[in-house]
Amino acid sequence: MATSAQMQTLARRHQELEAEITAEIKHPAFDEMRVFDLKRQKLRVKDQIAEIDVDIKSG
Repeated sequence: MATSAQMQTLARRHQELEAEITAEIKHPAFDEMRVFDLKRQKLRVKDQIAEIDVDIKSG
């Protein structure tokens, strides 16, 4: 079963990815493939958070 610590770690990673995406997009000649990859990673983390949330609630 997932723990609160795992949930916090994933939430922190989600925020880090958002910051990386924002920083990359601010560059005049940003790398679209990097942004795409970061967004994909962020979505995976979001899905993991949702799975843990379901596990916790079904408990």
